[in-house]
Amino acid sequence: MLNCLVILPLCADNESPVNPRPEFSLQKATKLALQHYGVTVKEISALPSYMDQNFLVMDEPGTKYVLKIMNSEESKNTTLLGLQTLAMSFLRCRGIPAQTAIPTTTGQLMIMAETDCGHGAQTYCVRLMTYLPGKTITQSPVKTQDLYHVGKLVATIDKTLQQLVSPNLDVLERDGILWSLSNIPLLEGYLSVMDGDPLQEVVKAVIEQYKSHVQPKINTFQKGIIHGDLSDQNLLVTPVDSGLHEVSGVLDFSLLMNGCYVFELAITIMYLMLENPHPLDVGGAVLAGWESIMPLNNNEKDSLFLLVLGRLCQSLVYGRYNAKKYPDNKEYLLTTAKSGTRLVTKLWKLGKTEVERKWFTDASTFSVSQ
Repeated sequence: MLNCLVILPLCADNESPVNPRPEFSLQKATKLALQHYGVTVKEISALPSYMDQNFLVMDEPGTKYVLKIMNSEESKNTTLLGLQTLAMSFLRCRGIPAQTAIPTTTGQLMIMAETDCGHGAQTYCVRLMTYLPGKTITQSPVKTQDLYHVGKLVATIDKTLQQLVSPNLDVLERDGILWSLSNIPLLEGYLSVMDGDPLQEVVKAVIEQYKSHVQPKINTFQKGIIHGDLSDQNLLVTPVDSGLHEVSGVLDFSLLMNGCYVFELAITIMYLMLENPHPLDVGGAVLAGWESIMPLNNNEKDSLFLLVLGRLCQSLVYGRYNAKKYPDNKEYLLTTAKSGTRLVTKLWKLGKTEVERKWFTDASTFSVSQ
C-alpha cells in the first residue's frame, strides 16, 4: 500500500497534501538550541537536506553542532527514531565515526517540537548532533584505495550492527519503504514524471529485468540491519598521508532497516560512481573492500549490477517526483539527476556482462597498496 511512507512522502491522490518538511527560521532554530540544550548560538546557517532541516550551529566558545529537525512524517515514529539514535551511539562506541545525539539539559536525546510552518500545526523531532569534520566524498578527490576502505568500512558497519540489542528491533522491519531495493517494482507508479523523456524506457527495462532476474533470488540474500543510505552525501572524509583519505563521518541513519546486505553494497557503489571521473573503476575497489569483511554469495554477485541500476533509477524517478512536489528544494532533490542520467545510460548501454566482468576482475586483482 502506498501512503506517506518514511523518508519520501509520496502520497496517493486521495491523501492530504500536507507538506511534512520543516521550515524553521534561523531565529526559531537558535531559540531551540538555547531553550533545550543550553547552547548560546554565535553563528548559525542552513545545511542541505532531502526532506528534513539541518542547521550548522556554533556556540560562543567555538564548538560546532548540527541541529537536525526531522520531517513531520518520520517524527511520528518515536520508537524508530530512538533506535536510530541508539544505533549511532552503539557504532561510535565501537570505533565507527558515526554522528551521535547530544542530550538536552534534562537528559533527553530528542525532543518533539510542535509548531506551524505554514501548513498547520505539526510535530517535529529535534536532535542536536555532534559535528564531524571533513568533506563529502563528492567534494574530495578520492583514489581507488580510498574506495576500498569505504567498502570495508560499510561492511564493518553492517557486521557490527549484528550485535545491536534492543527490545524494539522489530521496528526495523520496514518492508513498505519505497527506497528499499526490494521495492524496485513500485517505481512503476511514479513513471509518469518521466513522460516524454527517453530515459523512461530504460527505467522500465530495468524494472522488468529486476522482476525476472533479482526478485526470485532475494530469499537467498544474506540479511541483517543495514544503514540503508550510505551515499556520497552521508560519508565524510578527511585527507591523510600520500593524498589518501579516511572516513571521518557517517551521517543520516533515517533509513536504518532490516534488509539485504548486498543492497547496502549496491547503494554505496551507485552513489560513489556518480561524481567520480572514472565511474567504472569504483565498483571493483568498493567490492574488494566489502568482501574483505562480508563475502557475497553467487546470487548476490549475479544481482549486483541490476541492484546498482535499480537504486539509480529510484533516485532519478523519486527525485523528479519530489522536485515537482517541493520546488523550493528542487536543486537538492535533483542532485542525482546532474550526472545520474548520463551514468544510467552508460551502464545500460555497456550491459550486465561487461560491467560485472570489470567489477569482479578489478576486485579479484585489487591490491590495498596499489
